[in-house]
Amino acid sequence: QVQLVESGGGLVQAGGSLRLSCTASGRAFSNYGTGWFRQAPGKEREFVAAISWSAGTYYADSAKGRFTMSRDDTKNTVYLQMNRLKPEDTAVYYCAVPPAPWSNIRAFGPSDYAYWGQGTQVTVSS
Repeated sequence: QVQLVESGGGLVQAGGSLRLSCTASGRAFSNYGTGWFRQAPGKEREFVAAISWSAGTYYADSAKGRFTMSRDDTKNTVYLQMNRLKPEDTAVYYCAVPPAPWSNIRAFGPSDYAYWGQGTQVTVSS
């Protein structure tokens, strides 16, 4: 089992920044990739960014150039630095881990992830 806890969400004005954290427990986190997803009211959960076990990063088009994902395996934590936030970034943000280590998560969708955090709310005001 993997337990994931997100933090760092909040209310910010458009153009501002937030850094989300996702801390894992229960497994050798360094062997696993991690994804960030978000879900706005009335919309499907969508991919935001992912980082592989080898620290390769992948971003949705909406996140490219504004968001940066990183990991600190000494703290079992991944981060999502979000800059130049827009009102359309408003959503609940979730981190997720696939069921197997050393996965090629580049093309993973939500159904490919086995473990999810409880989510953290990000609200961007205009």
